[in-house]
Amino acid sequence: MSKINENFLNLQDSYLFSTIAKKVAEYSKNNPDKEIIKLGIGDVTKPIVPACLEAMHKAVDEIGTQEGFKGYGPEQGYEFLRNAIVENDYKARGVDIEPDEVFVSDGAKCDCGNIVDIFAQDNKVAITDPVYPVYLDTNVMSGRSGKYNEQTGTYENIVYLPVTAENDFKPALPKEKVDMIYLCFPNNPTGTVLTKEDLKVWVDYAKENDSIILYDAAYEAFIEEENIPHSIFEVEGAKDVAIEFKSYSKTAGFTGTRCAYVVIPKTVKGYTKSGEAIELNKLWNRRTCTKFNGVSYIVQRAAEATYTPEGKKQIKENIGYYKENAKIIKKGLEEAGFTVYGAVNSPYIWLKVPEGMTSWEFFDKLLEEVNIVGTPGSGFGPHGEGYFRLTAFGTKENTLKAIERIKNWNINNG
Repeated sequence: MSKINENFLNLQDSYLFSTIAKKVAEYSKNNPDKEIIKLGIGDVTKPIVPACLEAMHKAVDEIGTQEGFKGYGPEQGYEFLRNAIVENDYKARGVDIEPDEVFVSDGAKCDCGNIVDIFAQDNKVAITDPVYPVYLDTNVMSGRSGKYNEQTGTYENIVYLPVTAENDFKPALPKEKVDMIYLCFPNNPTGTVLTKEDLKVWVDYAKENDSIILYDAAYEAFIEEENIPHSIFEVEGAKDVAIEFKSYSKTAGFTGTRCAYVVIPKTVKGYTKSGEAIELNKLWNRRTCTKFNGVSYIVQRAAEATYTPEGKKQIKENIGYYKENAKIIKKGLEEAGFTVYGAVNSPYIWLKVPEGMTSWEFFDKLLEEVNIVGTPGSGFGPHGEGYFRLTAFGTKENTLKAIERIKNWNINNG
């Protein structure tokens, strides 16, 4: 008899975004004449920029020759891309990272989920709440969560760090000792940020408690305020306690192309049961070599092109396009009477739903009455109840149209 990993039975019935997709598909089937505007899932709409396309075409031609053909590449990523990452994303910001501390992958979602492989099952995990579901779900799958409590909407062994308007969207340090801390800033879903001083508090906590910070910086390209760090490694001491995840998905439109990277400094240590310090870089390298054959050469050449002068300029224009969408949504929602957060250093807009209405009730009402799709805040965790997320990744035409619908919407009467 083959036995299953019973931790999967502790997962909630459906992944948030698949539930949304089913609801939208059902509504579309019953209302084929309705034009639905999707501002829910954070997928991009602008095409990949010319500099990256040119690099991909060149790489395709190259591997079509005997001399330029590429078979298996290095699992950790080609040297040309790892060097470009180090020079542009770190050394340019005064951060000393070495190429062998960078691991190129096929997505930050995969990295954030797979990183749990190198940690013991009995580690105590803390997550901000609301939170991107992958952090929580992969720890449930790995057996760290304990049982789910239907009444509270929480897992018994997970430490939840509320991120709400009441604490200015800044998580407080846990009251108990934790071993793994998930932080995501600019935050998904709230669109809010932490300053370097805010992050220093977490770095100091991690140092004092031998904890590891798992820092998701997938949206750092949207930061526009000077006092907000683009990398946790800009914070003193972070190289001793943090692992950082970054992605080309939202930065360069690679959601379908798939490329990202994780940075694990060799100074970051975990411990055996006997207390022996072990470099997490070595463990991740071993895991990578065993379970991954690397990102395609063509895609890595495209990622490298994001660092060329042309690539930087073109990508900045695309990000500017989405930032403008965020401003349009924020302004329009405020004019419609909603309380709105985020949208400044982030492509996400986090709004308070009307009193007396749940996040899912607001989702249904928005879909059925103005044909707009967003994401219920409660899908990101119990402290997301009462909030709702919209994204700026739609087209400008659809963004303007959606906001006009909302401004003309009598939410109380439909």
